[in-house]
Amino acid sequence: MNLLHNPYRLLEKSLGYRFRKKKFLEIALTHRSWRYEAPTSDMFDNQRLEFLGDAALSLVTSAHLYQTHSDQQEGDLTRRRSLLCNGKTLAQIGERIGLGSFLRLGRGEEQSGGRERPSTLGDALEAVIGAAYLDGGVKAVEKIYRRWFTGLALEADGSTFRDNPKGALQEYCQRRWKTGPEYRLLEVTGPGHERKFSVEVRLRDRVLATARGPSKREAESRAALKALQSLESSTTAS
Repeated sequence: MNLLHNPYRLLEKSLGYRFRKKKFLEIALTHRSWRYEAPTSDMFDNQRLEFLGDAALSLVTSAHLYQTHSDQQEGDLTRRRSLLCNGKTLAQIGERIGLGSFLRLGRGEEQSGGRERPSTLGDALEAVIGAAYLDGGVKAVEKIYRRWFTGLALEADGSTFRDNPKGALQEYCQRRWKTGPEYRLLEVTGPGHERKFSVEVRLRDRVLATARGPSKREAESRAALKALQSLESSTTAS
């Protein structure tokens, strides 16, 4: 099927999922403003699919987080899910996909910049996910999730590395080896007003990293960040 017969081919390629029933996708891309101006009364808009897509995305995200963060409690998992499924994230993904160019908008919505409006893009992406669920079930939603949301989950973990490296290292080690790291002060050098603390972080009998800092706390934080970067590199290489 060429582009002439399948105007959504490029969108499907970006999404990582090919619809069997294009009608579902067409409805998902139909804004309510289009329906109000449509000549036929049997035209549907995407609001009901938004509702379904919200639930389907929440389910798939919850399952992914449950499987990849086995040491985290309900509150932590809920915060991560909220970060991945909120309107801002959905709008950013919609923009990256180029979803705006495929939307069917009414004249007023078009003239007021609806194709670039974050809320419109986020709602439309939810509707597309709902359409994918109708078309292919949970597996279809999982394909879109893997293409667009898994990377964001890793980015979220990356920001945790920078903001709280000790906590991130604790989480990583508990998840992978079921035990946490230990920090040991090696030495303190320099005069009282310019002291330097040297710290190593260990996992069982293995030294993960060493670092220095103006305080014991800062040295531990730097050592944790170095350890995370080293573990991440070795995992990627393997």
